[in-house]
Amino acid sequence: MEYIAGSTDFKFKNTAVTLGKFDGIHLGHQQLIQLAISYKEQGLKAVMFSFQLHPGNLFSDKEFELIYSEEEKLAKLNHSGIDVLISYPFTEETRSMDPEDFIKKILVDKLDTKIIIVGNDFHFGFGRRGDVAFLKEYEETYGYKVIACEKKKWKNEVISSSAIRYALKEGNLEVANAMLGQPYSIRGEVVHGRRFGRTIGMPTTNIIPPSTKLLPPCGVYATKTLIDGVYHPGVTNIGYKPTVGTDEYIGVETYIFDYDNDLYGEILEVEFYTYIRPEMKFGSIEELVTRMREDIIITRNTLKLIN
Repeated sequence: MEYIAGSTDFKFKNTAVTLGKFDGIHLGHQQLIQLAISYKEQGLKAVMFSFQLHPGNLFSDKEFELIYSEEEKLAKLNHSGIDVLISYPFTEETRSMDPEDFIKKILVDKLDTKIIIVGNDFHFGFGRRGDVAFLKEYEETYGYKVIACEKKKWKNEVISSSAIRYALKEGNLEVANAMLGQPYSIRGEVVHGRRFGRTIGMPTTNIIPPSTKLLPPCGVYATKTLIDGVYHPGVTNIGYKPTVGTDEYIGVETYIFDYDNDLYGEILEVEFYTYIRPEMKFGSIEELVTRMREDIIITRNTLKLIN
C-alpha cells in the first residue's frame, strides 16, 4: 500500500475513492473500504482519502483524542487491499476550499476518480456545504459515479466514531469492540519501566501511548498481545501505577501469561476485551501482589469464556 501523508503532490489515474475521517476504521468504514477495493476487479485503483489531522484539531488548543493514531491506522490498513492511503494536510486553505474546487482540484485533477464512495451523511468543503447531493450534481460534468452507503447499525444504534468514543470512555469494551468489528487496541514500542513486575515474577511490557490517543478508563483489563503473528493472553493496567510510585504519564503495562522473552524495543499491539477493575492505590506491596494474582485468575477465566 502506498502511503501519502501531509503532501498535496500526487497524481493518479482511474481511481475508486472512498472519503471520510475513518477514525477507528469501524464496521461502517470497513463497508466503504471493501467497496472501493471491489472496483479493483474493474481495473481501478482503490484509494482511501482522509486528512492528516482530524478536523477537530485545527487551530484549537485542545487535542482531539483519536481512537487510532495515524501509525495505528496505517498498520491496520497496510494489508487491507487498499492501493493508496492519502492523509491530506488539513490546513486553513483546505478548510476554506469551495466544495466544487475540492471536486475539481483533488477528486478529478489529482485522482481522476471514476467512483466516489461515501457515507450518506458525508459533508465536505467550506462550511460543510458539500454533501452527497452536491457530489451527484456534478457526476455528468466530471464523469464519475457516486455511491452513498447507508449507516451501519449495531443493536439499532448507528455505528459511529462518536458512539465508539463514548463506549471506550465508559470502559465498555464489549460495545466498542462490536462496533469496531475487532478488538480496540493500543500499538507502540516497548520501553523500560520500573521493572517492578520482574522482581515479583510477573515481568511486564510497557507502552507509552501518544497524548492524542483515546484511552479507556485507568484500570485493569483482559487483553491479548500480538507477537510475531501470535496472540498471547495477558492482563493489562492502564494508568499511573500509584502503589509503586506515581508516574507523570499514563502508561500501558501488560503481563503476558507464560511468556518471558525480551521485548524491549519491539512494536507490539495489545487488544482489549474486558474491563476487570479500576486502578487502585494499595497500602503495601504485599496487598498489590495479592490483588495482581487475583486479577490474573479472573483474566484467565474471562479470556477462556471469550475464546
